Amino acid sequence: MTTVGSSGGATDPSSRGANATPAPAKRREPEAPRAAVALSPEGVALAERLPVAFASHGIEVDAALDEVVCMVPADHLVDLCRQLKDESAFGFEYLRLITVVDYVEQDGEFEVVYHLFSLANHHKMMVKTRIPDRRASVPSVTGVWRGADWYEREMHDLFGVVFEGHPDLSPLVLPDDFEGFPGRKSYPLHDYEEW
Repeated sequence: MTTVGSSGGATDPSSRGANATPAPAKRREPEAPRAAVALSPEGVALAERLPVAFASHGIEVDAALDEVVCMVPADHLVDLCRQLKDESAFGFEYLRLITVVDYVEQDGEFEVVYHLFSLANHHKMMVKTRIPDRRASVPSVTGVWRGADWYEREMHDLFGVVFEGHPDLSPLVLPDDFEGFPGRKSYPLHDYEEW
């Protein structure tokens, strides 16, 4: 008797040992298609203004999907954010969200991402900064946007990032006695037991 193998060819089961198990199929990572950048006219104008306005800040400007992305060194973060909020040409008075991305296994760093929106100018952007995992700290932007308070506390809870100058980094989403940082890829989720 022959069977059809995963490669489509015929295999003879008698040619395998009595206790032989088939070799596991290799997992191939799917190739995700990348969406094209589609900046609005406001976004294009913003992307052109940023490098000129912040040339001394050492920024890199790019785009992802429909948003302008600005990479800034951590020591220039607060100054850049304050100008992005206060200058009418930018007008980013609304901080939509702060997120952290764990690139520790890959690069030994965390990336802190600030999602901004200008209600007056109808454009949005992301400001990103990279920080090493051995000293995961970045200046707080609560002095720029009061709404950063809870976002920074949440990211401190989940990733252990210290937001220097934050008025109160007490736990927001986790119990006071919780150990570890469950947002990190290294957190042992398989050891978690429900209570």
